Amino acid sequence: MKNPGRRRGPRRIPLRPFVLGGGALTMCGLLVATMMPGARAEPSAMPAVRDFLIAWQVGNYEAAARQTVGADKEQVADALSRVRQQLDAAALRLSLGTEVQGSGVDQIVKKGDEADARFTVKIDLGENGQPWQYPGLMHLRRTGGKWKVVWNPSIINTKLKQGQRLAVVTEVPKRAPITDTQGRPVLREVGAYNVGVFPGQLADPEKTLDQLAERAKMDGGRRLDAERLLGRVRSAPPQAFLPLLTLQVPAHNALIRRLNTIPGLRFEETKALIAPAYAPELVGHLGPATADRLQQVGAPYQPGDTIGVSGVQLLQQRRLAGTPTVRVVAQDESGKNTEELRSWEGQQPEQVQTTLDPGYQARSDFALQGLPYAASMVVVRPSTGEVLAVSNRGTNGENRAFEGHYPPGLTFGIVSAEALFSQAKLNQSTETSCPASVAVGGKTFTNRARGDTTLANAFAASCKTSLAQLSGKLDAQTLVQEAGQFGIGKNWGLSVPAFTGSVPTPANDGEKAAAMVGEGKVEMSPLGMALVAAAAQNGTWKPPYVLKDVQQTVQAPAPQNLQSEAIVSLKRVLSRNATHGNARGARVSGDVVGVAALATSGNGKTVSWFVGSSGDRAFAIAVEGTVNTAQIAARFLTGRP
Repeated sequence: MKNPGRRRGPRRIPLRPFVLGGGALTMCGLLVATMMPGARAEPSAMPAVRDFLIAWQVGNYEAAARQTVGADKEQVADALSRVRQQLDAAALRLSLGTEVQGSGVDQIVKKGDEADARFTVKIDLGENGQPWQYPGLMHLRRTGGKWKVVWNPSIINTKLKQGQRLAVVTEVPKRAPITDTQGRPVLREVGAYNVGVFPGQLADPEKTLDQLAERAKMDGGRRLDAERLLGRVRSAPPQAFLPLLTLQVPAHNALIRRLNTIPGLRFEETKALIAPAYAPELVGHLGPATADRLQQVGAPYQPGDTIGVSGVQLLQQRRLAGTPTVRVVAQDESGKNTEELRSWEGQQPEQVQTTLDPGYQARSDFALQGLPYAASMVVVRPSTGEVLAVSNRGTNGENRAFEGHYPPGLTFGIVSAEALFSQAKLNQSTETSCPASVAVGGKTFTNRARGDTTLANAFAASCKTSLAQLSGKLDAQTLVQEAGQFGIGKNWGLSVPAFTGSVPTPANDGEKAAAMVGEGKVEMSPLGMALVAAAAQNGTWKPPYVLKDVQQTVQAPAPQNLQSEAIVSLKRVLSRNATHGNARGARVSGDVVGVAALATSGNGKTVSWFVGSSGDRAFAIAVEGTVNTAQIAARFLTGRP
């Protein structure tokens, strides 16, 4: 009678899944040898498989190597230890068995003194891409009564051959441009250097990258993450140039000189369409992906990548840059024989189109030339809300045209006058007075005396005292509500940062009178005042936008229709101001209307304003000093000095 404990031919030993994690083995089932009375227990291959996988996963590569035969133990340990480096892996998980079409079939197949064990590899590639899972296979042999893993590089990956290594190839698509309203780039081509390394030629990668991170400190002390750079270099194909920085010439000449002495760094000269041709504070700049910047833009960008660091370039980073295509490959040291093991296709870049008009932008920039003070200007189209031009001069890279907090002074009188016309039912011919001084609610307002006059004439003469007195015609809440009709203090749903203005509810009559003349706690940005001028011209306040076909995170408010009778009176007041008042220096054509004003901020700084319109263009100018803004407006409107 045949011994029932012996079976001829292949023997399948089904196993329930187990996961190796943190050095602990969790088994959802037990391996039980089939026994009959008088039978002899066969040694199981499972303990050898288990011990090998646990040791590999927890990084005890020497212990894993001791479970193998067929190769030098040091070579095995070295090959296993390099897997994480070659993939710059954040984590590696191993489990016995494979999932075949979701059936959960796990197995070790034995045939005499030979066995095959199937297992699953799960690798988190971190910044390099999505988790990678694939089936693994190892062959075992029983020698001296013990099962051992027969070493072969294919244990790491079934397609990996002798003499090959794993590598991660990242293909970064060409960045898409930011364009003007006509689809032409608002960027200019500049000379640049791609600074990088040939990983396989670095004598001391850690030293080279530590020096690179230390010397390449950016503004504000930002620096590259040397440890993550090292991981990126180790995972890259050793024979291919790996760019780590793109530096503009001549803007980064000093940094290029600092880096030029670091051993192992290479410099490739190139041309790139990356520098803003105009409106740099809005368009933004590109720069290296420092550690803190990576927190802003997130994966899949890596240390050293060139990313948007300000303006639209930063805000629309993912759309403009797309996402890289990541390929895991097996290759020999020459790189000539390469086989793709897995790939993750990236997202293609898309251009971002702005509403900027190059003609108006050139005029706006020209208007601010030569000013001895910081200045900002915004031009919008009243019929649509499009932002046509954004200019900043001497603002240290800040987009104060959108984000400046300034007291608007009597330019805010446009809002106050509309409130008087629509709510108090006054008009441009309403009789009023312009005394030299008036006290309202404990606050005193002064200006040059004009005597009795009409509201239109008082406005043209910059009579603060007239508006201060007329504040009694409105209650505090009504004034704030009318300011809201001009979008002030509302969330515009704009796709770039902007200050929408602030008109806090006045606590008393004095604060209300101050608000009427644009003083006290009232603050506005040039963009906000340009929209006020646009609403006065068009009769409807419309939310601004500067990017086309870009989904807004916050829905823009609906347009606000102002009372038609109030707008008629307001236009006459503004026209009178342009013909006989403080805006007359800007009256270069018959349709120019506006207000010029001086305002004093809380810190005593003077702000010179011009807020007006001409046809289907409205604009606001704010200069942080005393200048003739009507002349600046005329320079913009004519394009001539």
